Parts: sequence; C-alpha cells; structure tokens
Amino acid sequence: MKVPTKAVGVENINACKPVTIYTLRLVTCLVVLLLTFRAVRAQAEWPYVVPSKDGTPISYEIYGTGEPTLLFVHGWSCDARYWRAQLSHFSKNHCVVTLDIAGHGHSGMTRSKYTMLAFGEDVRAVTEAIGSRTLILIGHSMGGSIIAEAARLMPKRVIGLVGIDTLENIEYPMIRKELDQMMAPLKKDFRTGSRQFVKEMILPSTDPLIRDWILSDMSAAPPAVALSAMNEMMSQYITGESAKIFDEIRIPVVTVNGDLWPINYEANRRHMFSFDAIVLKEADHFLMMDRAEEFNRALEKAINTILQKKVK
Repeated sequence: MKVPTKAVGVENINACKPVTIYTLRLVTCLVVLLLTFRAVRAQAEWPYVVPSKDGTPISYEIYGTGEPTLLFVHGWSCDARYWRAQLSHFSKNHCVVTLDIAGHGHSGMTRSKYTMLAFGEDVRAVTEAIGSRTLILIGHSMGGSIIAEAARLMPKRVIGLVGIDTLENIEYPMIRKELDQMMAPLKKDFRTGSRQFVKEMILPSTDPLIRDWILSDMSAAPPAVALSAMNEMMSQYITGESAKIFDEIRIPVVTVNGDLWPINYEANRRHMFSFDAIVLKEADHFLMMDRAEEFNRALEKAINTILQKKVK
C-alpha cells in the first residue's frame, strides 16, 4: 500500500503553523515588554535606601540626569508622593531626587525626636549617596526648614533653595503659648485634629479628589512622629533659630507660594543672601498638586533665578 507522503507533509506543515505563529507572537510580546521595561528604567530608577547619620534608613528615588540636581523634600506628615506631578517635567533636563524623611513614607521611624537638623542629615545622606556636586534643594512647607538645615550642612554643594509655600516670615514672633494652643487639638485626637488643621490650608476651589486624598493621607501619619516634628519645627520660631540659620547660608532663596498668607520680604531679606518670591494667585498650600502645570512653570522660573544669581 502506498504511503500518502504528500498528504502527510501538508498536514504536518499546517499543524506546525499555529505553533510557529504563537511562538513569534510570544517573542514579540517579550521584546515589547523588555523595551518598555528599559524605557521605564531610563526614566525612574528603583527605590534606594541609605542610612542617615544616626543609622535610620532613608528611602529615596532618582529620575533623569543633568546638573544641577533637584532634590525635593516633602512637608509635615507627607512623603515623596506629593511631588508626582513634577517628576516627568523636571527629569527631562535634571537629575531629580525625591526622598522620604525619617518617620515618613518608606523610611525608618526609630527616633525619639524628629528635629529639623536630623531631617537635614537625611538629606545629606541621600546627597552623598547619589554623588551630585551641585544641588538646588526644593522644600514644601516644613521642608523649607529642612532644606535650610541641609544647606548649612553642605555649603559646598547646595547652590540655592526653593521654598514651596513656606518661609513667608522667618522672623515670625511665635511664643510657647501659641504653639501649645496649636498643638492641643493634635494631641487630643490626632486624626480629627490634623484633618481640621490641614483643611484650613486647602481652598474650596481645590479639586475635591485631591483634597480628600490629602486629608485622609496626612491624618493617617504616625502621631508621635508628627507631634515631635511639629514641635521641633515651630520651636525654631520661638528661639529665633528660624532666622539665624539663614545668616550662615550665603546662597539665594526663592519661594513659590500661594496667597493664603502674606510674605514679609523685609524680614527675610535681613537674613538671607537674597530673597525673591513667586506668588500664584488663588492657590493654596498644595499648589504643586492642584495647580501642577502653572506651578511647574513657576518652579522653572525660580530655578532659573537661582542659576542666574550663581553665574553673577
């Protein structure tokens, strides 16, 4: 009996086609995934951890390349996520670094006191780990006090400071009684007290989704960390350290502020090497989130102001 070789051959070829097509599709998908993965890695490195001066692990991330490095420091009871709307914009031309200061985000929380100086050491630890030679430090809210401490620790590396809705009046004459009254609701019931405290910093016009996220997120902060950091920050205004520190920092300072609180230009310029402010009308404390595009343009202007002063 004759074996139908031709028929068998055709049948075998047809049987192999689905396997070949499937394999090609699989390989194609893997290549696309690999290229996508590499593209993402080119934009954002994996999170890193470095020990601060006291051994507390500090989490940080790196995006993009280019000097000067822009190092973003978040505010009280916040973390690095509050800078999400700035990452892709500024990493096009700069190395952008974000970190979680101790007791916040993914960093360690073993300290008994959360001082501005210790937070400044967190910034220095990250700076030394990444090896940047020139930095502009950008700090939101309490981050303004932190970047001042960090600049004092790194006088040869930091070329300028940008405060974000902060440093309105470094001579503000706070007294202990006022601070005690401010902290009383936070000590009594942190979740409720912090929501009310932060709510006053957000305008009714702010995107309700952003407002609700901020209130929920910040009120979930560790109370012990938040209370200690608040006391340490505001105590600098009682002792006068909030102004004195700028007598030692001979670099330009620019702020990008909303218009919730007035700015005392004269008081700041009595202590700062130079001081300029960019004010966004009808913007609140979290302008980098709710008014991201407008804020990014203002921050670019602040950075260019510092670079121009450096050239001079």
